[in-house]
Order: sequence, then structure tokens, then C-alpha cells
Amino acid sequence: MSVFMFICVYYPVGLYKNAEAAGQTTERGGLMWLLFWQFLIFTCTFAHACIAITDTAEAGGNLANVLFMMCLIFCGVLASPDAMPRFWIFMYRVSPFSYLVSAMLSTGLANTRVTCSDVELVSFDPPGNQTCGAYLSDYISSAGGYLTDPSAQSDCNYCPIADTNVFLDAVSASYDNRWRDFGIGMVYIAFNIAASLALYWLVRMPKGKKKASS
Repeated sequence: MSVFMFICVYYPVGLYKNAEAAGQTTERGGLMWLLFWQFLIFTCTFAHACIAITDTAEAGGNLANVLFMMCLIFCGVLASPDAMPRFWIFMYRVSPFSYLVSAMLSTGLANTRVTCSDVELVSFDPPGNQTCGAYLSDYISSAGGYLTDPSAQSDCNYCPIADTNVFLDAVSASYDNRWRDFGIGMVYIAFNIAASLALYWLVRMPKGKKKASS
């Protein structure tokens, strides 16, 4: 299933082109597949941990859905960590999908130059006899982006983003942390397995007098 998901997402979306441009085709393609595989293993072990403490499949499904939705809501996609109230930063830190999303975004998008289409460019005329580059030099130094023709004195076209790393920084995803994030995901899987066994023993296994009376 992970191979099928990888093929249906990685190539049609064109993420492999970013890896080719950065000269990291093998590593980034392999890591992206591992992340899809990790997601499936996590959901499986997570479901086992939830069903271990419930009496019915329906109750286990309800518990798993609530916890799964909380992981999704606080993983940084719907709201960045900077936009979250201080209390909910804790949920962002403990959500396993925070690290999965960070690893997937950085692996798929990092280290690639952005080229804006015509409708994405911001057009303006610089004041006086200044060139586009001279007028926006300070702004570009602080905010990033690029001009299609810095030497032009009219009809300046500005693209707000020059490379994908700027976007990744804005969503707290770092390519340098890709393998760390994958490792943290494996820790969550190990925790799910341990929790499944421990909760099953604690809730379902007969103990002491109960075992003797039975």
C-alpha cells in the first residue's frame, strides 16, 4: 500500500523534479516512501493501542477518531505554531503528525528555486528615475523574493518568494531535520506497540484474586 501511495503522489505531483534539481533523487525519493510506510505503520499500531482498552470495536473506533483528529488539528497545517495560543503549543509538540508533515514537506520541496507565473507577479512602477532593483533592494534583503528585471525603470515585476526554503521556514519545516523527524516517528510507533501490550495486560488480563476465582 505504501508503494501505491508513493507512486500516486510523488510522481504525479512532480515532487521528484525538486529532488532532481537538487541532485538528491535517490535519498529524497527513498525517504518519501519511508514516510508513507511510516504513516501506515503508525495508524495501525495507534489503532491497536486504542482498541486494547475498549470492550467493543465501535468504542475503540470512536476513541481512535478523536485522538487522530487532535493529532491532525494541532500538527501545524491548519495553524502554524506561531499562531497557536501558548497552551496549545504543547499539543503541537506531542502530535506525531507535526514531525511527519515537516519531514514530508521538506523532503518534497526543499532546495528548489521558485518561478512565479505571470498572475503571481506583483507589478508596479518605481518612483523617480530609480530602477526596480534599487527601489526594492532593502525590501528584498529583508523579505526575500526576486525581480524579473532589476534594471528596468518601469513595469517592475516582483515575485514574493525566490526559493522553497523560505516557505518551509514559514511553516517550521527544516530539510536538515528530515531524518530526525523520521526517527521521532519511529519512536511513536515503538510507543504505540508498547502501549498496546501494556494496556492489554492492564485492562484485559486476569490478575490476582480475579484469576484465582475464575
